Amino acid sequence: MVDILLQVVYTVLVLGFLILIHEFGHFICAKLTKVKVNEFALGMGPAIFKKQIGETLYAIRLFPIGGYVAMEGEDEGSDDPNAFSNKNIWSRLLIVSAGALMNFVLGFIITFILVVQAEALPSLQIAQFKDDALSDDCGLMVGDIITEIGDRDINVYADIGAAFSLDYNIESIDVTVLRDGNKIELKDVKFPTMELADGLTGLSVDFLVYRQDKNVGTVIKETIYRTGSYISMMYESLAQLVTGKMSVKYVSGPVGISNVVAEAATIGFDAILSLTALISLNLAVVNLLPLPALDGGRLIFLLIELIFRKKVPQKYEAVVHFVGLVALMALMVVIVFKDIFFPIN
Repeated sequence: MVDILLQVVYTVLVLGFLILIHEFGHFICAKLTKVKVNEFALGMGPAIFKKQIGETLYAIRLFPIGGYVAMEGEDEGSDDPNAFSNKNIWSRLLIVSAGALMNFVLGFIITFILVVQAEALPSLQIAQFKDDALSDDCGLMVGDIITEIGDRDINVYADIGAAFSLDYNIESIDVTVLRDGNKIELKDVKFPTMELADGLTGLSVDFLVYRQDKNVGTVIKETIYRTGSYISMMYESLAQLVTGKMSVKYVSGPVGISNVVAEAATIGFDAILSLTALISLNLAVVNLLPLPALDGGRLIFLLIELIFRKKVPQKYEAVVHFVGLVALMALMVVIVFKDIFFPIN
């Protein structure tokens, strides 16, 4: 019982913090562009705490799932000159995109912190092979510098893990290396496999790499490329879901995320930080998808206005977002049901 309670607490803290950062992005940009904010809420449902400060009601609501910034004229017309709908297109574009931008920035900052405090940074040069190594029998050699795996460029060590985690149920993959200044492509390099989930296997690294010098340049490079690796991995995972390469049964919602958060908590604070960065970047990526009710869907309407110099009638946009919200809520219910009764093993 105590473990379940701690799991809930960890999840609420992590997700609550990420949602707060996201909504704060919308909020601060609304304030900077002088848009009237009627309410800034963390959570959904009945308010358990609320306080009116100036024109804005600040509230913490009962259910820790989501949050919102309610702006005057956001979904309906308003005569108030400070209404969202009456601001220029650039102000509205900034406000709508600010939530995802804040999550990107947070993910980058956390990654930077993890890189800075790391004792050493891994290079891409093979130092030795593990006892169960298969790749050394397929052409890889000590001293090789990994430059490509499959069709993916490898810029930092995190790219190797990303490449392996996105190629499912295979035993070998093409690897390109730099050897003695020459670029060499090795076909069908075998690696040990590991079970990622029920019915899903991935490749695992079977070699160790040299450390690289830790300085301002390598820290910045590592942070930028590691963050980029996480983001590209998320977009590729979404593409695999859309194309059917990856089954939707491997998609997790709040319940599945809470299990991962609890597992990270048992490993240590760095693991929680790393997971928080991943979820923050994931939240940004998902919110920018061009789907109704998401920030990306709202951006589409604003881009239409920018291109055609004419607003989409607000009543039609409101209907589209409402239908999208209902669909997203229904999808969330299905995913939660799946997480509870058919969890990923």
